[in-house]
Amino acid sequence: MYMASPRKSFYQNTFIAMFFSHQFFIKKALLVTVCLLLSIAVYGLDRPIAGSVTTVMARVADWQIAHIDDVFDTKHRKRPYVSDEWPTAALFVGMLKWAAIADDDTYYEWLKEVGAERRWKLREERFYHADDHCIGQLYLGLYEKYANVEMIAPTRAQFDQIMAEPSSLPLIYGGRGSEERWNWCDALFMAPPVWAKLSALTEDPKYLDWMAAEYRASTEFLFDEEEQLFFRDSRFFIQRSHGSKIFWSRGNGWVFGGLALILNELPETSPHYDFFKALYLQMAERLIQLQTDEGFWAMSLLEADRYPTPETSGTGFYCFGLAWGLNNQLLDAETYEPSVLKAWDALVSCINEEGMLGYVQPIGAEPGAAWSDRTEVYGTGAFLAAGSEVYKWLMASEH
Repeated sequence: MYMASPRKSFYQNTFIAMFFSHQFFIKKALLVTVCLLLSIAVYGLDRPIAGSVTTVMARVADWQIAHIDDVFDTKHRKRPYVSDEWPTAALFVGMLKWAAIADDDTYYEWLKEVGAERRWKLREERFYHADDHCIGQLYLGLYEKYANVEMIAPTRAQFDQIMAEPSSLPLIYGGRGSEERWNWCDALFMAPPVWAKLSALTEDPKYLDWMAAEYRASTEFLFDEEEQLFFRDSRFFIQRSHGSKIFWSRGNGWVFGGLALILNELPETSPHYDFFKALYLQMAERLIQLQTDEGFWAMSLLEADRYPTPETSGTGFYCFGLAWGLNNQLLDAETYEPSVLKAWDALVSCINEEGMLGYVQPIGAEPGAAWSDRTEVYGTGAFLAAGSEVYKWLMASEH
């Protein structure tokens, strides 16, 4: 038997009171009440208001900027990240999205200072390495807003040279020195969105064509057709954990978040659109099957029972990618909205009173550990990216 919840009774009583208060508000109250009741009845959950999303995003963004030089992962480093390294570059992806909805130019000014300090150059240590191209997402995002060609000229020049002198290394992963091509799945977030956006901004298809060819090669190499997920790299093809294939959550989060960034730059008329859309939809369908009851994705996607600790970087990228799909009409709301809202609630539950997002797995290449009192900048980037899309979805629903 269906029984109304106390919350539903509250909304019903509220509507009755409004009905008798003033004739002018009858239609508006009825519409609001019906929407609220349908949301609860159909989805079985409470939908946050858009304003609550921006409030918590501001807390997290402000905390991260104030603590940008804090070091939590002493195993991998003894110093703060340099602003053009991939962890901070991934932060800037989310920070750019937050700046666009924050109604406060402080965030844009902070990001412009970063770009100017780096002289708008990609990281110079490793010419072909995808990690060192990720900072280009910041430069191109700022160019899109300010139309200052200096912001993209070095990236364009380096990509022109890469196309003229492409790496011929095989995709077999051999550690440092073998990563000139996209032979580890993280790379599919770091570099391809830069190529896609550069192509869109310059209206030159050669960048997209080159990227799509390399991306297809990486997908054919790393994508597991049976599980519809990506191996982190070739070392994991034959590895098993208690009989299960090992699919790293953040690694697949990198891929899925990167797909949303790429598709955002592709018109439906692009010859590459169908490939990226099909891959995105395959992963989306598989991912919602793997979400835990608490709203997270386990660090080893097929081993939720062995990895019960929350993890927010992978979950953040999945929340971002799925919410982006809702906003762009690629995903069905009835099927995917509950997953997005559950993931968002899970992420918010990991923020402490000061605004730090906890349970971010440190730098790695496989499932590991995470702690409530430790964070990493790329986790904040994933959270802000997710929040930007959740906010857009809720705003559209409220209007």
